[in-house]
Amino acid sequence: MPLDPAVKAVLDILDAAGDRQLHELPMPLARANYDQLAGLGGEPAAIGRTERTTADGVPVRLYWPDSPGPHPILLFFHGGGWVLGSLDGYDGVARDLSAHADCLVVSVGYRLAPDHCFPAAVEDALTVAKWAMRTGDAYGGDTQRLAVAGDSAGGNLSAVLVNELPGRFRAQALLYPVTDQTRKHPSVRENGQGYLLTEDTLRWFSENYLGDQDPRHPWASPLFAADEVLAAAPPTLVVTGEFDPLRDEGEAYADRLRALGVHVENRRYDGMIHAFFSMRGMVPAAGEALRQVTDFLQEAWTQHT
Repeated sequence: MPLDPAVKAVLDILDAAGDRQLHELPMPLARANYDQLAGLGGEPAAIGRTERTTADGVPVRLYWPDSPGPHPILLFFHGGGWVLGSLDGYDGVARDLSAHADCLVVSVGYRLAPDHCFPAAVEDALTVAKWAMRTGDAYGGDTQRLAVAGDSAGGNLSAVLVNELPGRFRAQALLYPVTDQTRKHPSVRENGQGYLLTEDTLRWFSENYLGDQDPRHPWASPLFAADEVLAAAPPTLVVTGEFDPLRDEGEAYADRLRALGVHVENRRYDGMIHAFFSMRGMVPAAGEALRQVTDFLQEAWTQHT
């Protein structure tokens, strides 16, 4: 399939702005530019309320839908290569997930590299998950109906969290997740230039996050987790994009889970690039992906209730 016309329009706008690649910018500017991409999400859905708090020291933002509870709880981890991304930048995505999945979203402001390298982000994810399991009821959540979701690096953290806490989550929704930081898959080369996320930027992310740590550590690359760990995963949705350099590793993760007997839904969105889920204001397929994610979560939450 060719590049989707709406995606091409987004890339043309970014090209016209003349910005350098994220890895070529000073860190404050790279972070600001990354958060500005959230403006492509358009007007977010209306929800009931939000609240900033801390989960045993980790900043989080809570989002309640405009409906009576208790609500299932979705832990959401933003993308940005463990280097970029923020609660503010993903505010619209979190609102959309809360409204459309009718759930309490806990958006996690985990520590970022290079100031806080691997495994700081994983440690923060585990801290927030245990906090939510312990205190979620007090916030109007249903701790028996927990799920995780995240995009890119956030998808990586979601997968690692599920693997570390087996049996605690009803579902995981992984949006073009990082699952293999060895970067051996063909799509890294095929789609590594001209489609927003580049091979050089991927390398920069990993260098800042991992440093000299083993990229095959299961906390860095969940594709390398043991069979018995992956076999315990809950129902899993993996979303990938045709022109995303992370396409193949996301699909490899879905294939491995499926081979181990996990219920897996995997869709490759034709014509899409990395980060398209955050572009709902300009890219119609992003709205379709949002519906797929929220329908998947709601179905998982209604099983065995």
